[in-house]
Amino acid sequence: MTIQINILKSALVFGALFLLSAVSFSQEDALELLPGSEVLKFNEETGVHRLLGNVNFKYQGNLMFCDSAHYHQRSKTVRAYGHVHINKRDTLNLFCDSLFYDGRTRKAKLWGNVRVRDSEYKLTTDTLDYDARASRASYHYGGRVESTLSKEVLTSRAGYLYPNSKDFFFRGDVRYEGNDLEMETDTLQYTYGKKTAYFFGPTSILSDGTSIYCESGSYSTQTKEGELYGSASIVQGSEYIVGDTLLYRPEQGESIGIGNVLYYDTTQAIAFSGNYAYTSDSLNYSFLTGRALATKEMKDDTLYIHADTLFMEKIDTTDIVKAYKNARIYSTKIQGRADSIVYAMDKERIELFFSPIIWSNAAELKGDFMDVHITDSSIHKINIYDNSTILMEVQSEKYYNQIAGKNINAYFKQNELRRAIVNGNAMTVFFPEDEIKTDSLITKKRMGMNRLYASDLRIDIDSNELTGITYQEAPDGAFYPIDQIKEAEQFVPGFNWKSILRPKDLEDLFE
Repeated sequence: MTIQINILKSALVFGALFLLSAVSFSQEDALELLPGSEVLKFNEETGVHRLLGNVNFKYQGNLMFCDSAHYHQRSKTVRAYGHVHINKRDTLNLFCDSLFYDGRTRKAKLWGNVRVRDSEYKLTTDTLDYDARASRASYHYGGRVESTLSKEVLTSRAGYLYPNSKDFFFRGDVRYEGNDLEMETDTLQYTYGKKTAYFFGPTSILSDGTSIYCESGSYSTQTKEGELYGSASIVQGSEYIVGDTLLYRPEQGESIGIGNVLYYDTTQAIAFSGNYAYTSDSLNYSFLTGRALATKEMKDDTLYIHADTLFMEKIDTTDIVKAYKNARIYSTKIQGRADSIVYAMDKERIELFFSPIIWSNAAELKGDFMDVHITDSSIHKINIYDNSTILMEVQSEKYYNQIAGKNINAYFKQNELRRAIVNGNAMTVFFPEDEIKTDSLITKKRMGMNRLYASDLRIDIDSNELTGITYQEAPDGAFYPIDQIKEAEQFVPGFNWKSILRPKDLEDLFE
C-alpha cells in the first residue's frame, strides 16, 4: 500500500515571503513618508505623527498603505488603521484592518481580516502575531492557508511559522484538503529541509480510497515514505492492516509492521497476525514472525495455522500460506502439527512435511508426508505417504484400533474416518465389540483382538469400528482372545500414541 500526500506547500510561503524579516528591520529606523498622504499632523506633547487619508510610507524596508497611521518616533512604534496594505519585495502583500508594530521589540500584531498573499499561496486569519527576533509568526484564533494554483487548503485553530528554519506547526483541529487527499490531525509539523510532515496526536488520512489512522507519525513528500505509530491502521478496499508501528517504502514496494500486526482481507476471509511483518508488493510476498498466526474463515468453522514464521505468496492465481518450524493447525474439526505446513487456499489443500500428525475426532494419522483435502471446512481425504499409520483409541491407554502400511488413502465423511485404502505392507489390529444380550439390556464387550497382514487392504470403518475389509490376495490373519493377546502382536510397527501433542484450543497452538 502507498500513501500519497502532497503535503502543505502552503506552509513554505512564509519562509520566502514574510513581510517583517529581521534583515529589513535593520535597514532603516526612520519612517519615510511617500507622496499621497492628504494630512500630516504632529503632536509635540505626545510626540506622535498622525497621517490621514491615502497614507503611503516606507518603514524599515516595507511599503505601507492605509487610511490613517500613528507614528511615535521616540518609541519607534507604528499603528495603522483602515485598509492596511503592506508590500514587501513586490511578491508579498499583506492586508488587515489594523496593525501595531514595535520597532524596538521587533514585534507586530495584525487584526481584522488578515490576509497574506504571494504568487502561490495566501493565508487568511483574524489575528496574526509576528516576532522578528524569534523569526516566528503565529495565529491563535483560527487560520486558513490555501494555494492559488491548486485546490490545497489547510485550516487550523493555531499556527506557528518559522521562516528562517522553515519549520512550521499547526495545532488544534488541523484539516488539510486537496489533491485527492483529506487529513485531520491535532498537531502537524512540517520541516521543509527534510520535506517531511510529522503528526502529533490522533491523525486520520483519506487518500485515493485509502483510509489511514495513527496516533503519531511522519511522511516524506519527496520519497513518499511514511511512518505511522500508535494503533496505526490502513484500510484499502477489502484489505486492512493494523499495528503498533507501520512503515511504508513505496518506491521499493515494501511495507513493514512492528508490534501486534494484523492483516485482514474481507474478500478472502483470511487474517494474518504477528509481532513483525514484511510485505513486498512487487514480489507478491510477505512473511510474519513472533506469535505468527494465519486465520481462515470457512463455511462453518475457522482454521488457524501457527509457526515460528509464516510466509504468504501468490503463485499464479493461488494464495499460498507456508508455515515453517513448529507448524501447527487447529479448528474444531481438524488439528495437526508438523515441522512445516503449506496451505493452498484456492485448492483447499494442506500439505504437512516432516513428522506430520493429523487428528480428527478419535483418529490420529501419521506418516513421513501428508496432504489433506478439505471441502467447506470438512475433511474430504487425507493421503499419507511412507511409514503410514492410523490409530483410534477404543479404551483409554489400553486398546487401539490400528491401520498401518507404506501409503494410506483415508476418506472421511462429516470429519469421521469411513474408509482406508492401504497400499503396501498393509496391517490392521482391531478390537471388535461383541453384543451380549440379557433379558433386560444389551451390553457391548471386547472379546479379543483381530490381527491381519496383507499387501493391500481396503478397510471400511464406522464410529472407529471396523465394518468391512477387502483384499485381493489371501491375508495372514489371527484372532486372539482378550486374555491371550500377545504383546508383540498388539501394536502395528511404529505405534506411538501422541494425543498429548494435540492442540485443545487456539491458545494451545502457542504452547
